[in-house]
Amino acid sequence: MTGTAELGVEDQAPQLVPLNAIFATDFVQILVPVTTADTMREVAAAVAHHAEGKRVRALPYEKAVFHHGRRLPPEMTVAEAGIRPLEHVRVEYDVPEGAQ
Repeated sequence: MTGTAELGVEDQAPQLVPLNAIFATDFVQILVPVTTADTMREVAAAVAHHAEGKRVRALPYEKAVFHHGRRLPPEMTVAEAGIRPLEHVRVEYDVPEGAQ
């Protein structure tokens, strides 16, 4: 008999993970629902959706997700990153050196 605890992260059904998040220079922290299967690129888009072009000026750059002070790779999933429900993430624009 195989239990969920024995499955690898990639083999488990996606689970809902509500995250506390803030986007770039926004002053509002928001609650964003994502799943354990979402990539950091998808998490960044979900967070940006609530602030970009509304309270934060939209910029033509990729976005990066930070969790516990570390920048997470865009293809890493929420499960692989070990992000737990209600933890805080920050999404920032990945502005190249010398831009702006």
